[in-house]
Amino acid sequence: MRLDCDKFGKVWQFQVLSSELTASRTTHLMPVIKDLPGVLVPRNSEQESWLKAHVAKLCHMDYPRFPGSQPVSFGVRDLTKLENEDYWVCEKSDGVRVLFLIHTDVTTKDQTLYIIDRHNTYRQLSGIFFPHHADPMMPLRNTLIDGELVIDVDPRTKKETLRLLTFDCLVVDDQNVMSRPLDKRYGRLTEWFYKPYAQMMRDHPHMAASQPFDIKVKEITFSYHIEKVFAVDIPALQHDNDGLIYTCVNTPYTPGTDPNIMKWKPPSENSIDFKLVLRFPPMRNQPDKPDFHAKPIFLLYVWCGDERGVPKYEQYDEMYVEDDEWEKLKASREQIDDRIVEVHWDPVVSHWRMMRFRDDKPNGNHKSVVENIIQSIVDGVEKEALLARSNAIRNAWKARHGQPQSSSVPQHPLAQQYPHAQQHPPPSMRPPPPPLPKSGPPPVQQHPAAADLRYGPLAQSPWSKVSGPAVVAGMKR
Repeated sequence: MRLDCDKFGKVWQFQVLSSELTASRTTHLMPVIKDLPGVLVPRNSEQESWLKAHVAKLCHMDYPRFPGSQPVSFGVRDLTKLENEDYWVCEKSDGVRVLFLIHTDVTTKDQTLYIIDRHNTYRQLSGIFFPHHADPMMPLRNTLIDGELVIDVDPRTKKETLRLLTFDCLVVDDQNVMSRPLDKRYGRLTEWFYKPYAQMMRDHPHMAASQPFDIKVKEITFSYHIEKVFAVDIPALQHDNDGLIYTCVNTPYTPGTDPNIMKWKPPSENSIDFKLVLRFPPMRNQPDKPDFHAKPIFLLYVWCGDERGVPKYEQYDEMYVEDDEWEKLKASREQIDDRIVEVHWDPVVSHWRMMRFRDDKPNGNHKSVVENIIQSIVDGVEKEALLARSNAIRNAWKARHGQPQSSSVPQHPLAQQYPHAQQHPPPSMRPPPPPLPKSGPPPVQQHPAAADLRYGPLAQSPWSKVSGPAVVAGMKR
């Protein structure tokens, strides 16, 4: 079963439909991680409470929470940041973000390992060991690594391999390195964490059978080597790519949203996570009751943070769903209401369109992040503009470090086509976008202006959110 409409940006990754539905921008469907490895540590248990307090202490945090950093969306204003500061860049894997915790009892030398997802949920792993970098007969002490779980598919054999791609570290061998620059953290990740483990696996290849997943260190390069990332790194991937990640070299690792970590996507592929809320129309004969057999309104609610520990949401906009898409959603027999959904802006219909459910996320994007992402859609940077800026970024980098500038390097061939990539006026100096036509859908090239429109809040529905029987019209609640 395939979608005939080519307005969708990425693959819909439903738990049931993920093997059936494809999108026009994706030439093949990569497997989706449905269940994380390991044994779930019971929620609110004594073990979980101890682990969260332990991680908070390791990370020098005042209270237990997910200590991972989160990027902001990349906009045209950030081209200047790449020129003025040292950034490293790597491809952004489309997998499941996790932290990898090694807990070692220094008295007994016992080593226990966990993965931590963005829900701050812990899963205990078995069959894996990490030796100490100075003495491989001793265990590596307390360590916390940042990474992404992906499923790599060998293009020749089609064999699937669950792999942890590591790219940063917070604690290594009982030493908190969060305050150190990225190059030092990456060095510890490679030298203290990965290399002793890789050597052990080469010396004892039979141990691979007990590993819950394979482990690699993601290659990160200077920000001006962007052409290599596009031309070499991304085509060589055995998993889906979700853009680029730029990380400032000279800033510390910061839990929560970090403006020094930037996520780049082409403007047309930027997406937002909302909470999806369904509202059904009234029954004709009983207007005080919702008609569960009718097509509902698909409301998008934005996360506004927690209030006394309870997530607070506000109505933000509406998602457009065609009739045949609604029939497919019902046929999936999955709960649809009250789930986190990833959407992208479709300039053809000037509406948000569904991409996939994000059950791996405890909440949608915060409203401040949503505004930043919309600004990235309005003020986004195309791939060609990044390439056109690479020579200027290289020369500025070398000038900061007292190295000879690449004056002999010819201007990038795309620079003349994208002069704004060389010198772009700040947003306040730019002329306003052209007005939209009064009727009919806007041209595709006007999608930045269309994405910034606001139509005001929808009227409050007199009918409650989905309620009633467990199964209605073949759809489970």
